[in-house]
Amino acid sequence: MSEDSRGCDLALDSPYVELAVEVFAMLADATRVRIILALRGGELAVGDLAQAVGKSPTVVSQHLAKLRLARMVTTRHEGTRVFYKLADEHARQLVTDAVFQAEHSIDAHPRHHHAQDVQ
Repeated sequence: MSEDSRGCDLALDSPYVELAVEVFAMLADATRVRIILALRGGELAVGDLAQAVGKSPTVVSQHLAKLRLARMVTTRHEGTRVFYKLADEHARQLVTDAVFQAEHSIDAHPRHHHAQDVQ
């Protein structure tokens, strides 16, 4: 058995491994990753998300429906508007770490390491 840095049990035979694969499959789409990134700052309506990710509201709504089914985003209704927000910090962290990993694949000195040096 192994443990991550937070002390959580991450056994190789964990029943959550298959569910983790489903999470990765859900995030194997650039629009959904951009939606997660856009929601890091808080809740947004579909129109605002569409503008942020450069897609039509219809396309964004379809992706949001999938993210909602996966319990990665939640909704709040205000009149006829629907606002979306991240269900928890894990999707945000997963996407952030994936982008940081991508930076490593193209840059020997990734930007995110420079930002940490300044702090």
